[in-house]
Amino acid sequence: METKENYSSSAKTIAAVSTPQAPGGIGIVRISGPNAREIANMVFISKSGKTLNDIKGYTALYGRVHDENEDIDEAIALNYIAPYSFTGEDVVELSCHGGIYIMRRVLKAVLSAGAVPAGPGEFTRRAFINGKIGLTEAESVMELISAQGKQAVRTALAGHDGALEKKIKKIRDMLLSTAGHLSAWADYPDEDIPEVDTETLEKTILEAKKEIERLLSQFEAGQAIREGVRTVIAGRPNVGKSTLMNLLSGCERSIVTEYAGTTRDIVENTVILGDIPLHLSDTAGIHLTDDPIEKIGVDRARSKLLEAQLIFAVFDSSQELNDADRELISAVQNVPAVAIINKSDLSTKIDLEYIKDKFKHIVYISAISGEGLDKLEKTVAELFKTEQLDPSEGILFTERQRKAARQAGECINEAHSAVKSGMTLDAVTVSIEGAISALLELTGERATDAVVDSVFSHFCVGK
Repeated sequence: METKENYSSSAKTIAAVSTPQAPGGIGIVRISGPNAREIANMVFISKSGKTLNDIKGYTALYGRVHDENEDIDEAIALNYIAPYSFTGEDVVELSCHGGIYIMRRVLKAVLSAGAVPAGPGEFTRRAFINGKIGLTEAESVMELISAQGKQAVRTALAGHDGALEKKIKKIRDMLLSTAGHLSAWADYPDEDIPEVDTETLEKTILEAKKEIERLLSQFEAGQAIREGVRTVIAGRPNVGKSTLMNLLSGCERSIVTEYAGTTRDIVENTVILGDIPLHLSDTAGIHLTDDPIEKIGVDRARSKLLEAQLIFAVFDSSQELNDADRELISAVQNVPAVAIINKSDLSTKIDLEYIKDKFKHIVYISAISGEGLDKLEKTVAELFKTEQLDPSEGILFTERQRKAARQAGECINEAHSAVKSGMTLDAVTVSIEGAISALLELTGERATDAVVDSVFSHFCVGK
């Protein structure tokens, strides 16, 4: 990986539109690099006559931005002086009216003045390379941008504030201290170095193991609130699937009638239930039919069940179970599922004991009135363990982070086994050093160029 000195000395000045590519009240063209102010001065003229070289960092000038032919728009130029900027370089942000045409012209003018187009995530990448943020903090930037709910924002913001990095460094420092003692005691037997106490060594290893296991155990809950859960609403015709879809959506997404088989294809929507985004699919009622079009919908519904991360299996409380209900029950046994007993406001004819025997999670609702929706929200949170998440602790965000944490955990387990089996301390040291190496890759302190490239390839241009 390039050092801060090498990178800064060879870095070109980059520019990109850093606001969405859509009309808005304001649009920002960001310029970063050694010639940021000089390039900005070529396209921006302040009303006061001052240039960006005349003002301090964190101050701004009002004026107009232009190209070689004419004025483009009025603008505010905000000045950041290295190293006190997001990237750690000189940065200028030109804020204009947020029209797509205006932004493209301003960017074109900046590029014509000597800047080069920024690549995906290049501003954040420079912040990482210049030591402004760690790799896990950089990854949290995209999590903040893509967050779909309150809890997702809280966890991403905690990551951006360094919560995960602090936790990893705590484990790393614990292991570094132990590895240092082991190495010193082995390499300098004639020095007055305290002998390694096996009991203390094992205690340290077990503490590190516990911390890594807790991080790994929270990954899927964190993934649920960040990425959402593919959720299928399934059941036989006319049990209230579409009414439930509309209740969760807060609007009429599915057509609801008293006639069975109204939904013939899959209706999709994304909703937030509590803190969890649910990517909902309302499917056709599962049943036998001679209607060729309806049969296509039923086949698609069965196929959708195989892709689901969560299934809302809907049953009609006022009807006895039939073969279609039992087919659904059989199909969802190996997938996280919630049995939703709908029409709870009507007299009960369904075999509840049979349902209780087949489902761990059961919710009684009235999809028409909304009664029971709070219980469904709580049940889904319990199922994905999102209610146990504490964003301030720091959680793993990405598969890259989980892979590195798993590698560290495996090495720690090897170290513990070596201690328990009475192997030489050299073997213990090798395993502990393997765990340290994995943790350093996780934080980015020892990440390869390939890893860094992979991380920032997922970023949007302008961030």
